[in-house]
Amino acid sequence: MNKIWVILKREYITRVAKRSFLLMTILIPLLIFGFYAAIIAVAISGGNEKQNIAVIDQGSLFNGKIQDKDNFAFSFIDNEQVDDFLQKYHQQGFTSLLYIPSFDLNDPKNISIYSESQLGPITKGRIEKIINNAIENRRMMAAHIDPSQLNNIKSDISITARVGKGKEFKKGSSEISSAVGYASGILIYITMFIYGMMVMRGVMEEKINRIAEVIVSSVKPFQLMMGKIIGIGAVGLTQFVIWIVLVFVLQLFIPVIFPGLAHNMAAVQASQPGGAQQSGGLMALTEGLKYLNFGLIIFAFLFYFIGGYLMYASLFAAVGSAVSEDQQEAQQLTLPITMPIVLAFVIMTRAAAEPESGIAIFGSLFPLTSPIVMMARIPYGVGTTVPWWQLGLSMLFLILGFLFTTWLAGKIYRTGILMYGKKASWKEMWKWAFKS
Repeated sequence: MNKIWVILKREYITRVAKRSFLLMTILIPLLIFGFYAAIIAVAISGGNEKQNIAVIDQGSLFNGKIQDKDNFAFSFIDNEQVDDFLQKYHQQGFTSLLYIPSFDLNDPKNISIYSESQLGPITKGRIEKIINNAIENRRMMAAHIDPSQLNNIKSDISITARVGKGKEFKKGSSEISSAVGYASGILIYITMFIYGMMVMRGVMEEKINRIAEVIVSSVKPFQLMMGKIIGIGAVGLTQFVIWIVLVFVLQLFIPVIFPGLAHNMAAVQASQPGGAQQSGGLMALTEGLKYLNFGLIIFAFLFYFIGGYLMYASLFAAVGSAVSEDQQEAQQLTLPITMPIVLAFVIMTRAAAEPESGIAIFGSLFPLTSPIVMMARIPYGVGTTVPWWQLGLSMLFLILGFLFTTWLAGKIYRTGILMYGKKASWKEMWKWAFKS
């Protein structure tokens, strides 16, 4: 155990002390913060351009009653022909010209808007929404329907989801649970790839440089493999902790950089089609986060991150020990390892939408897919959507899977790390694993 600790410490300190580690650890949260700030800046500044629109209503269908809204001001032009006014609307301070020909209210068509530059889809959509509302109001007037009464008849309810059994129920949100589960699963998916490949490259480098020959004269190959796997895993955990802390701290500066952010965002959202519903939905999502069991989610994330990483990293280490300098050979040997990770990602997309489906339950119990799939189900609630026995069985199978893959990889590693000049295959590696 002492020798594993020495190797672990060497791997950890060597990688953490690198300038590239420090740069990536600090730059990634800064990039995330930068993109986040840029999105906010665009959101609160967008859509503020004043649109002065001239309107020629040929059939006087609207009687000059298209109301100004947000940044859109409509001015009805009388005693002008569209062809003549097109030559001078811009000189009179209008940004565009809206031409409404005579048409049947039941079949509106041939409405055109003229401008010197192409209108953006949001601007065009807002103008269409205003015209559609005006046409609807004229139709209701023609049918002797009071628009205010119709608005009172309309319903826009929001159902509160409560999850539980017997008399114990608490609020829940399938949208939030799906988003948190999806994000957790993707995070584990990415890290297993990144740090698994890092372990493989580290083993390959030591084998190519013949450093492994010197090290195994003092320690057992299994101790070398475990020290390397745990050391690189500790580097990954360190990086995660620093990222989480930095992202959290940087987000505290958002209100300082963008004072009045909440007011501006609400105004922008309300000005867009469906903005009020989006704003209400955002508030509902924020409120719903309070009802997630983040303590259990964080514990499960750490367990499945560590268990999944140790299981796959040992297999990547075995492949790294079996190949030399041929990168193509390494890619061919890692294919059977990466396929279950890709399969887990595919099942996760189904589990995030239907956490109680049969494929989701299978994926959350099978050790090679459970680190990703189970994390997509846990935010829906353990004890309700995910029974405790499923969580316990999934964790047990993952531990057993890790022990088996570590034993298997250790048998391959002890032979492969000292094997040179011969291309290995999975058949050959299988012989190394089970020879006495």
